[in-house]
Amino acid sequence: MQEEKNVPSSTLEEETRKLVLMRAIIRKNNPDSEGVDDATLRRFLRARDLDISKASAMFIDYSKWRREFVPMGFISESEVMNQIAHEKVFIQGKDKEGCPIAVVFSAKHFPCTKGDAIDEFNRFVVYCFDKGSSSILEGQEKFIIILDMQDFAYRNIDTRGYISCLSILQNYYPERLKKCFIIHAPYIFWALWKIVYPFIDQNTRRKIFFVEEKSIKATLLENIDEDQLPRLYGGKMELVPIDKA
Repeated sequence: MQEEKNVPSSTLEEETRKLVLMRAIIRKNNPDSEGVDDATLRRFLRARDLDISKASAMFIDYSKWRREFVPMGFISESEVMNQIAHEKVFIQGKDKEGCPIAVVFSAKHFPCTKGDAIDEFNRFVVYCFDKGSSSILEGQEKFIIILDMQDFAYRNIDTRGYISCLSILQNYYPERLKKCFIIHAPYIFWALWKIVYPFIDQNTRRKIFFVEEKSIKATLLENIDEDQLPRLYGGKMELVPIDKA
């Protein structure tokens, strides 16, 4: 796998040895996990710094959550139509290493206050992460997110929603995020950031990059070729709504 090219051989050998032990623990607790591939288990193992016990527990929790929250194995568009209608998430293009790119417009998200709406938002988060994961090419494991906060205002603040999204990403999609570029962050964002920051684990924090206004195009072009970068940021790629991706 291309993701493994930058990993020292000694680390890969240790991971392979620990994968065998991890699989034995998981099989004992969840016989249905027999078909899970090594790449998936490796992501959970890396997310827990190669701690077999913690990685096994994390995967077992994930399996239980997946069976309960996504009983059909996928989230259909009909389950998240209200969220899709906001047109706030797009997926198109690849970075220079072949990882898919998602663009999220935070000003198009509004807080969910009722139980059904909150549930739909959580389903939409899973729908998006599943779409992003299914867009990953063979030999890759991660996706890139461009979080565009242009026109973000008080009406868009949804602290509970952001924390829920982070929880889903970190607990159920470990090592899927490659980088998150936050652009056009307004002044009011920083008060929100102080609240959300403690809920971001160390692995995820290292993947978040705040980009200055004057450096947006240059920074994105360091990671994404012009023909794969959305026109909105100086590239040539058209935005594709997530339900059409």
